Parts: sequence; C-alpha cells; structure tokens
Amino acid sequence: MRQRVGRLASYAVGILFVIGVVVMADWPTIVHQFFNAEVAAKMWPAIVTIALKNTLLYTFASFILGSVLAVLLAVMKVAGGPLSWFAIVFIEFFRGIPALLTLFSAAFVVPIAFGFKLPGGGVGAGILGLTLVTGAYAAEIIRAGIQAVPPGQLEAARSLGMGSGQTMFFVVLPQAMRIVIPPMTNEFVMLLKDSSLLFIVGMGVFDKELTTFARDALATTSNATPLFMAAIAYLVVTLPLTWLVGLLEKKLDPKR
Repeated sequence: MRQRVGRLASYAVGILFVIGVVVMADWPTIVHQFFNAEVAAKMWPAIVTIALKNTLLYTFASFILGSVLAVLLAVMKVAGGPLSWFAIVFIEFFRGIPALLTLFSAAFVVPIAFGFKLPGGGVGAGILGLTLVTGAYAAEIIRAGIQAVPPGQLEAARSLGMGSGQTMFFVVLPQAMRIVIPPMTNEFVMLLKDSSLLFIVGMGVFDKELTTFARDALATTSNATPLFMAAIAYLVVTLPLTWLVGLLEKKLDPKR
C-alpha cells in the first residue's frame, strides 16, 4: 500500500511539473526559434540526401573497417606473446584518449609529422580516426565473445586435428561473433553518434554529415531549427537500432 501511494505521488509530481512547463513556456518564441517551418523548408531535402546519407556512409565504412581491426586485435590479445602486448597497448591507448583527439591527429598531426595527406582528404582522415576508435572498443567486445566460447569446443576441434589458427577462425570466431551481435549493434549506434565529431576534420559542401550540416545552417539562419532537425534525423536511425539491440539480447539470451 505504501509503495502504491508513493508511486502515485511521483506520477502526480511528474504530471504537475509537465503542466507547469507547458503553461510557463513562451510557445511562439519556441516555435519560431526551434521549429521554424521556413528554415526547415530551406534545409529539405539536403539534410537527407547529403547530411544523413554521408553520416550513414561514414558510419558504415568506419564500422566495417573497425570490426576487421577489432577481430585482429582481439585474436592477438588472447593469443599471448609480443602480439598480445601490442594489442593491449593499442586498445588501451585509443580507449583512453578522447575520440575527438584521435580525429584531430588523423586529420592534422599525421600530415604534418609524416609529410603526406591521407587519401580522401578530411573524409579519409575522419573515417581513419573513427576506425581506430571503433577497433579499440570493439576489440574488447570480441575478446569477451571469444573467451565466452565453451572450452569444450576448442578441445573438440583439437581432437579432430585442427591447428590453433584453424580452431580460432573456423570454430571459435563464428560462435563468438554470434555472442557479440547485440553489443556490436550497440557499438554501431555509438559510432553513429560519434560521427558528429567529424566537424573537426573539415568537410566540403557535399561531404558534410548531420552535425556539420546543421551547425553551418544554424550560422547562416541564426535559428536553432537545423539542430533539432538533425536530432530528429539521428533519432530516426538510432531508435530502431536501439530497439533491435533489445530484441537481439532477448532472442540470444539462453536463459529466456
């Protein structure tokens, strides 16, 4: 009874708070500054055909390359020896520094330090930076998946005469990848949002992703509507993916 009263009281407080916000808000100003139809019309359809398309393109490219790098790092880490130490240093370094600093280094430090520019200019540097970050984080996910494979599977493969490399790539990794599907999908969602950091590398007119596109539109219109349109575009992609993660977790959970 006491818990029920407390729950009803919390609902009442929440409803009163929402009503207070709605009553006190200056709705004409909010609509003009954040949901301006004229500003939104100027951004359409470029926000989809250029900004959202580029965001998805950069995200998919970085995720695929980062996943390949993550598999290599995870295998090196569990293998032991000098390669294990290299993988540990790589993973901890890129997990320990901000993604923004990695992108800045790929775009500006590498050309200055080594005297050459990466293919693709700012886009290439941005994808490289996101690939390194994704590889470091996803490597730990895949490493956990590898170690979650029952030891009996390794023993069975060895009894069939398979070597260490064959056992890893034909027995362990396929099972590990099935285990890590939900967290890797979640990593893709995080990478999609991290693509907003690409503003630092410099983008051409037709290379802009959502955040850069919205920021530049904000500067030219002096209106915040572009930012909210970009937020809606992110939600259109991330909400279904978040739902998919929950669905996969339930489906792949052996306890259910």
